[in-house]
Amino acid sequence: MERREKYKRIIMFCTSFLIMAIQTGVYAYVWFEHYADAGVIGKEFWYRGNYVVIGQYALMLFLFYKLYGGFKVGYLRVFDVLFSQILSVLCVNLITYLQLALIGHWKFGTHAAPILEMTVFNLLFVCIWVVFMRWIYAKIYPPRRMLLIYGEYSPVDLIQKISSREDKYYICETIHIKEEESVLKAKIDEYRNIILGDIPSHERNVLLKYCFEKDIRCYSIPKLSDIMLQSADNIHLFDTTLLLFRNRGLSAEQRFAKRLFDVAVSLIGTVAASPVMLVIAVLIKVYDGGPVFYRQERLTEGGRVFYVLKFRSMRVDSEKAGARLAAKHDSRVTPVGKVLRNIHFDELPQLFNILKGDMSLVGPRPERPEIAEEYKRDIPEFDYRLKMKAGLTGYAQVYGKYNTTPYDKLKLDLTYIENYSFFLDMKLLFLTFKILFQKENTEGVEQWQKTAATKENKKGRK
Repeated sequence: MERREKYKRIIMFCTSFLIMAIQTGVYAYVWFEHYADAGVIGKEFWYRGNYVVIGQYALMLFLFYKLYGGFKVGYLRVFDVLFSQILSVLCVNLITYLQLALIGHWKFGTHAAPILEMTVFNLLFVCIWVVFMRWIYAKIYPPRRMLLIYGEYSPVDLIQKISSREDKYYICETIHIKEEESVLKAKIDEYRNIILGDIPSHERNVLLKYCFEKDIRCYSIPKLSDIMLQSADNIHLFDTTLLLFRNRGLSAEQRFAKRLFDVAVSLIGTVAASPVMLVIAVLIKVYDGGPVFYRQERLTEGGRVFYVLKFRSMRVDSEKAGARLAAKHDSRVTPVGKVLRNIHFDELPQLFNILKGDMSLVGPRPERPEIAEEYKRDIPEFDYRLKMKAGLTGYAQVYGKYNTTPYDKLKLDLTYIENYSFFLDMKLLFLTFKILFQKENTEGVEQWQKTAATKENKKGRK
């Protein structure tokens, strides 16, 4: 397998190029057969102009595949890759049709048949391609046999997560970090893939260097300091290398641009979503006669408290026993609320919070003060999330889940804060559209939990 590893990128590049070429070729056929030479566009394209149009389609297809992970056949689950491919095809073909409609001055729906036929072919083709490529990938690259080295904290949660991807990883054995160093190294020598759990920094560094020396693939859970240093600059003013961690937050220009973008998009979003919000308001009111909106104290930048606005998705008396997160199969959620939560439409009124300036489109999700205080008792660093304004969506929402543990949520949000850019915001907004249709991202906490903290996650890690 190690010998075949070097060819993985070449194999995936060739197969990705093939699917791109076939789909672009189909569009070229549709373009020449039904649009360019049929006179429906209303103007004649120059010879090279035809290929610019086709090249633009290929570029859009590549960008959407790249954004949604459509090329990650071996990295993502089969369903995730298939969903990414389908979503990419639908987005690109819709945008392509809208471009043609603008060029040809058509009414929406006119001359749509060729694009619809092409879309059906594309969807059938990507389904076959994804399933076939996943089968080929599994034959060439079976699951990695791994050794897990853990420390003070129970490895049960980590093992459960890794075992959910049995197509990629197989934990054959676990060993505690307190074993003798010679025993640990001897055990490492039996494997080509090692996972270092949440272990002390000194011991981790020793084992990392040993794996580097032996050319052993090593996976490691990052500490908060690791995430901070990921955005550090290399300084080479002298013969000693320095890492500069600026810790300055957003610049004045970034703040201005982010706020301007927030206002523009939230205004457009409010106008566009107003008919949907009106229907939702009527459904909530008709169901039980209670209030349409739900106001709740949340924390934003600098620890400031504000009232977040949401469509009410639970019974009016849902918190008579105290504050707690929604649980799996929570009986407090109304039938209307269940649908709203699954598609995240209960969050739409937060567009008003963004216009007011309490929130941003992208940022750490605002936490309730009482729940944040409980998290801080075990994780004093939890307030690091408050270095940026709270967001409607964020890094932890895209790459995590509703029930992600607070320590993992902190690391995800800190990754966003320390690597902020306008392009990262745009990427997260596009990816948010993708997760709207993924149920696991709205999965509640367990019935025994009031917060997202687990039994194994009751102490902070540095």
